[in-house]
Amino acid sequence: MTDFICGGFTEPRPATEEIQRICDEVKGQVEEQTKKKYGIFRALHYRSQVVAGTNYLIKVNSGPSSHLHVIVFEALPCHGGQKSVSGLEEGHTKEDPLLPF
Repeated sequence: MTDFICGGFTEPRPATEEIQRICDEVKGQVEEQTKKKYGIFRALHYRSQVVAGTNYLIKVNSGPSSHLHVIVFEALPCHGGQKSVSGLEEGHTKEDPLLPF
């Protein structure tokens, strides 16, 4: 059984196909915010937090040696289920811990 901290993020876990689909869906928003185009945009690890929807904190490989930390909010299905980038940090390495910001 997974341990939770009520209202907190889960422990980091390997990215799944669903997390990659979320990344693919918000890639355009990330490119707009960073004013960069990414040939590589692969989810590596993620953490999740249940709120009035779900927050996903995702480590994304965005180049040969560059990584992003992206927070994506997914609204509840009854509110349309839209996904939006609510936080973004550039300049991370593969080894950097995936910490909420």
